[in-house]
Amino acid sequence: MTQLQIAGMTCDSCAAHVKDALENVPGVQSADVSYAKGSAQLSIADGTEPNALIAAVTGLGYRAALADASSAPPKGTRLDRLRDWGGGDKNSHDSGLHIAVIGSGGAAMAAALKAVERGARVTLIERGTIGGTCVNIGCVPSKIVIRAAHIAHLRRESPFDAGLPPALPAVLRDKLLTQQQTRVDELRHAKYESILDGNPGITVLPGEARFKDGHSLTVRLNDGGERAVTFDRCLIATGASAAVPPVPGLKDTPYWTSTEALVSDAIPERLAVIGSSVVAVELAQAFARLGAKVTILARSTLFFREDPAIGEAVTAAFRAEGIEVLEHTQASRVAHGDGEFVLMTNQGELRADRLLVATGRTPNTRSLNLEAAGVAVNEQGAIKIDPGMRTSASDIYAAGDCTNQPQFVYVAAAAGTRAAINMTDGDAALDLTAMPAVAFTDPQVATVGLSEQEAHHAGIETDSRTLTLDNVPRALANFDTRGFIKLVIEEGSRRLIGVQAVAPEAGELIQAAALAIRARMTAQELADQLFPYLTMVEGLKLAAQTFSKDVKQLSCCAG
Repeated sequence: MTQLQIAGMTCDSCAAHVKDALENVPGVQSADVSYAKGSAQLSIADGTEPNALIAAVTGLGYRAALADASSAPPKGTRLDRLRDWGGGDKNSHDSGLHIAVIGSGGAAMAAALKAVERGARVTLIERGTIGGTCVNIGCVPSKIVIRAAHIAHLRRESPFDAGLPPALPAVLRDKLLTQQQTRVDELRHAKYESILDGNPGITVLPGEARFKDGHSLTVRLNDGGERAVTFDRCLIATGASAAVPPVPGLKDTPYWTSTEALVSDAIPERLAVIGSSVVAVELAQAFARLGAKVTILARSTLFFREDPAIGEAVTAAFRAEGIEVLEHTQASRVAHGDGEFVLMTNQGELRADRLLVATGRTPNTRSLNLEAAGVAVNEQGAIKIDPGMRTSASDIYAAGDCTNQPQFVYVAAAAGTRAAINMTDGDAALDLTAMPAVAFTDPQVATVGLSEQEAHHAGIETDSRTLTLDNVPRALANFDTRGFIKLVIEEGSRRLIGVQAVAPEAGELIQAAALAIRARMTAQELADQLFPYLTMVEGLKLAAQTFSKDVKQLSCCAG
């Protein structure tokens, strides 16, 4: 029997493909390929060329070497280079460039694919589940929960209850969870696993990476042992994890982070939420609409970093739904006993069946041994990068939530793509001056560009207008006029520099505002554009018109 060691297989279907390829090699009588063992046992006829076996495997994009050292060819041949699992075969791809990518989320995947497209070979190292935060425990499952909660809310209460009498929905959380996780699995497979499986330029290495120096890593493999990986360039894209505040007693309780909340198979009767971030408010409203009595403890106010009108509008909407919002409230101690949480706060005692802690996210950088590579971080542990995603160490780049960039998956993906361009001797930068952001509350919160406060802090003189939604025909037709659209312009040039919106489906209008800012449009130029009637995005045009006229005096679709 002849044995091959094979690297790069990521699933049993990879093993099946390798088996088929090997059995098509002249002289191979049978092949037993194991993904778990990373090997192939071959029964071959005398005179079968070993290089033909290697070529059959490498032709699929994997790496192979004869396990029997006595069969090794002379040093310096391709097969000899394939024995080096560490740095791999630097001549195996067009440019000869080997890039290590740590992580497999949005930034990592975008970088890996772009790097291969530009001729590099990539080793992608992932210690956990392929796909990172967004598809597995973040954006995708949370938006499914939020949508289900929205449907439950509409069945219970809507502006059309007089003609469409409401009916109290039965919330079968276990069935909703099954539906949610099935979709998560489908998307992970379609958008991550299958793409990696089908890309011969990317080798997936399951394990945890630590820097040994500026051009090498030690990977503790998930199935045991260690492997050295050398690289020409490296991208750190390890994401972030839920931050937990140092509240006395908290760490000794079975509190939830967003991860546990999203996979809970039951809705608690009483839910306390510590935090006022996007994650906190999104999940607070979702659980309230699914039947929980929710209390939010906000250290300041909701959305305190945004224009104050945003927090005021969302707080009013929440309180109208029965969600208790305790502003300027902090927990000084947390205890748990007999299935109940007890929170001591500056506004008294609060009791709940479950406690969700959503106070931000901490970069996953502490286990990387960044000091050995000379990679600098800030006080929060976030990797410092420039607009080209370069760190303080030459040949090491970083992107996504582990850096000091805004923590959005689309920012991470854009950063990963540009990092790959720069790692392959290109020149690309990420401009975040017109970065749109959306919070999926109801009404939604959407922003882009500068708020008035941010502009004034930057020394920019501004003018602004706020249009309440009772002036937007779509909102009137929906019988839902909660919220506003605010435009901020630069005084003098009259150029649009910021938009803040609180509105149902505000996320669907903010990209038009981003494009207007990117195009350096003035308020009048925006007002002169054609917008389809009875769309929420028409509110941008109406808001722009308020700089020069009273829109209350216009006909419904006046241009």
